[in-house]
Amino acid sequence: MDIYEYDRALRAQGFHRIAGVDEAGRGPLAGPVVAAAVILRDGVIIPRLRDSKKVPESERESLYSSILSLSAEIGVGIVGPEEIDRLNILRATRRSMEMAIANLPSAPDLLVIDALSLPSIPLPQRSPIKAENVSASVAAASIVAKCTRDRIMLTYHHQYPEYNFGKHKGYATKEHLEVLQRLGPSPIHRKSFFGVLSPGLPFGST
Repeated sequence: MDIYEYDRALRAQGFHRIAGVDEAGRGPLAGPVVAAAVILRDGVIIPRLRDSKKVPESERESLYSSILSLSAEIGVGIVGPEEIDRLNILRATRRSMEMAIANLPSAPDLLVIDALSLPSIPLPQRSPIKAENVSASVAAASIVAKCTRDRIMLTYHHQYPEYNFGKHKGYATKEHLEVLQRLGPSPIHRKSFFGVLSPGLPFGST
């Protein structure tokens, strides 16, 4: 199905300010979870727009620039590792999405969210499974969230170069797990995630 068809059908139902909402960073062992809310202008077509997970990094950057220039509005929400540990990752993800929507310059009239609902937000919502493959607005949000989070992790890479966050972005790669075993967690690791706090390896040990 054409990725724009879903949003066109919603506009035909009378929804004109459709905010696609998606997140990046639910799974990593370190860093924030980042959500984006994107309202695309009616009729805008961004060539090769698709789910961020299917886009090579170099092409993601190009799509990110196109989305910034062609979107009607964008909001971003960021929840850091300490709050993730306090809330749990599902609640932290919802919180980041709520923040992204609140950071839109003006309110949408419909939310399209990847497989989640936001009961705290009194707006009509649609939550299709794999929404980033169905809705252009959600695909755009997935690109914005991913690129924003990657930039944050690159900043952390410069702060904590021994963990090589610039390469694995905090995900549980073999290299990352080996560094964790050797050095223990950094200040941006999610202490509540399995595998971060190893037995006999207290925080900050070297």
